[in-house]
Amino acid sequence: MKAARYFGHKDVRVVNDLEKPVPKGDEVLLKIGGAGVCHSDLHIIDEGTVGDMVFTLGHENAGWIEAVGETVKDYKKGDAVLVYGPWGCGHCKPCQQSKENYCDHQSELGYGGGLGLNGGMAEYMLVPSSRLLVPIYDLDPVIAAPLTDAALTPYSAIKRSLPKLMPDEYAVVIGVGGLGHVAIQILREISGAAIIACDVTQDKLVFAKELGAAYTINSKDADAADQILKITGIKKAKVILDFVGATSTIELGTKIVGMDGDLTIVGLGGGYYQYSMNGLPFGVTMTNPYWGSRIELMEVVGLARQEKIHIEIEKFALEQINEVYDKMRRGQIKGRAVLIP
Repeated sequence: MKAARYFGHKDVRVVNDLEKPVPKGDEVLLKIGGAGVCHSDLHIIDEGTVGDMVFTLGHENAGWIEAVGETVKDYKKGDAVLVYGPWGCGHCKPCQQSKENYCDHQSELGYGGGLGLNGGMAEYMLVPSSRLLVPIYDLDPVIAAPLTDAALTPYSAIKRSLPKLMPDEYAVVIGVGGLGHVAIQILREISGAAIIACDVTQDKLVFAKELGAAYTINSKDADAADQILKITGIKKAKVILDFVGATSTIELGTKIVGMDGDLTIVGLGGGYYQYSMNGLPFGVTMTNPYWGSRIELMEVVGLARQEKIHIEIEKFALEQINEVYDKMRRGQIKGRAVLIP
């Protein structure tokens, strides 16, 4: 079986000698239709955050069921499904609430397939439990694969703030990349707030307008915060969604968030914020959400099936994995890259 494997710091290779797995018990074998490529992969590859583990990459996966273990019910060969990315214990309170992304035992179990355990950048993927599958019905697995992170993560982050996203408020999206371009669409569809999009490149700002942003600001401008405050007025923005997470974008968020607002930092840019009592307006909540629940992934599939959201994708062969990572490092992927095994 062919797969893109992580062998250590900055060492990713496509191999052809893996055995095709055989599912047992509640396991499911998936024939991969598409595997999304995420910036989180680069944190693993370039920073060595998982140490010297060897595994198959890919945590955004979709395809067709190839075989099931003897105890699997309700799924059969040929069913089109997504793989829910964060794999919890399945038994603790958060897992019972469908929030395996916040499993009590995450530190013991790791983060899921493609993030330390074998993922889906391969011809086949062994999913450890059928509970981790979400049907996609008539959706194309190649197009649907990134829904598992590039759509689920912003959707979950936005739902946290949904009661505040009223028609008389402003939401700011910082970073119109793989997640940010989907966040704009989700805000457009499920909230009433006016959307302000920020990025450092003009083409992404034009893209943001096409997706539904009412205003666009180049966050590289020295007066970016002042430009945003001219739009929002004295009340400032109610919700900030930072899909970069660098010190500069966090600082921008602190300047434009209003009283009782939400400053949500999703991006893994390694930024810092020095807290002080007078550094933020009163009532501001600063959060760093992680992924989303399996129920929320079902809701994301519903949005996609109604054609209310779509993920801009570029398709590549599995053998091009290192080329794709190089493009990502240079910021040359529009939307999301998807590997086709």
